[in-house]
Amino acid sequence: MKRVCYSVAMSLDGYIAGPNGEYDWIVMDPDIDFAAIFGEFDTILMGRKTYEVMQAQPDNSLMEGMEIYVFSRTLSQSDCPGVTVVSDNLERTVETLKEKPGKEIWLFGGGALFRSLLDLELVDSVEVAIVPVLLGGGVPLLPHPSSRVQLRLSKHRAYPKTGTMTLRYEVI
Repeated sequence: MKRVCYSVAMSLDGYIAGPNGEYDWIVMDPDIDFAAIFGEFDTILMGRKTYEVMQAQPDNSLMEGMEIYVFSRTLSQSDCPGVTVVSDNLERTVETLKEKPGKEIWLFGGGALFRSLLDLELVDSVEVAIVPVLLGGGVPLLPHPSSRVQLRLSKHRAYPKTGTMTLRYEVI
């Protein structure tokens, strides 16, 4: 069975985006192999806001060949070529994806979608790249209200050039 991994960059004070949704504070460490990270996944789940940010990027080549699912109540499938827009049945959609053979499923960005899937017990692991910056506000890693979830550390790595630290936890 495929696993859902929430993998995201986060400021030291717990935000995945700044107060205006900005992410210019995320440093690209030269020692992080982004192609290898993307290679672990064949499916990406994201919310509307993350999708709109990704659409504005000049290069999304690392996502080529992946199945992309965008969860939105406002987007229509006809406006989003190349992705599958899901407006309802979040739980059933993700459960079906987990049953398919293949690589892991990347829950990409979006705290609200993370909270929803976590509440449905559909997240298997949480991987956070902690960037050494304090934003003082913004989009939290886990928006309120949410339930307590126990985690177990399974992997960690420090990147000395930028001070970034990655932590991977398994959901218990």
